[in-house]
Amino acid sequence: MGRILLILGLVLICLFVMVLIVSYHDIHRFVTVHYRIKMANIKAPVRICLISDLHGCVHGEANRDLIEAIDREKPDLLVLAGDVINGGEPRETLEIEMPLLQHLASHYPVYAGNGNHESKLYWYPYRYNGFDRKFKEIYKDMGIRLLIDDSEYIEDYGIRISSIELGREFYRRFYERKMGEGYMEGKLGKADLNVCNLLIAHNPRYFKEYAAWGADLTLSGHVHGGVMRLPLLGGVISPAFILFPKYDGGEYDMNGKKMVLSRGLGVHTLPFRVFNPCELVIIDLDTDQ
Repeated sequence: MGRILLILGLVLICLFVMVLIVSYHDIHRFVTVHYRIKMANIKAPVRICLISDLHGCVHGEANRDLIEAIDREKPDLLVLAGDVINGGEPRETLEIEMPLLQHLASHYPVYAGNGNHESKLYWYPYRYNGFDRKFKEIYKDMGIRLLIDDSEYIEDYGIRISSIELGREFYRRFYERKMGEGYMEGKLGKADLNVCNLLIAHNPRYFKEYAAWGADLTLSGHVHGGVMRLPLLGGVISPAFILFPKYDGGEYDMNGKKMVLSRGLGVHTLPFRVFNPCELVIIDLDTDQ
């Protein structure tokens, strides 16, 4: 019996060490994932680079590896789907990401929405000594279009790009709050059904509501791929500590409306990524003609 327990203990230790090695490897690398989607109402094909959940992490010195990977893809525009910073240390993490943001903003049109970590600056302004205003100024000075419950029409592609900033009640742990009828219109007004509506929405949990509002393509993040990914089961846990979240990464369809969910490029509260490398997302939108 003692011999069996010893062997079992050694096996568990080996598994634990293997998980740590895999996690370290997955945190410090990224893969580039491509999607091609036909989309009604766009005027011309467009390549979009989706970046989400950096949290102050870097890939290569000053994010050089990530910058080079993006430049190789030659996107027409970039979308930051939130959580560039870490809410616990927003100034420090934004400074870490500045070389990346400055490069992107100087080479591409960049549209940004806030994730829950940026939103914390406005939910708890007394904690940050005015950094909520400074954050907006930094983005504006770089030329990044930060959309907060707002939209902008991109004439060349016939795309109206919007971003919704969810209230903090939609990010509570251990609990998934329902979104009331009219919430989306109260934030963004009615969707223009004569154009292609692209929505930046950090939390993918409400894809059904985004699609019902009129989002032809929703771009999301937040879930970090479920932290650990298991065969057949997918992502294990969400940032809200919900086990096996419905949406953990990839492309989803709901009655012809699409969502692309990035597995993110960093870590924060749960500093693990197991069988779940960081992810840079490239989306090619083609006309449906």
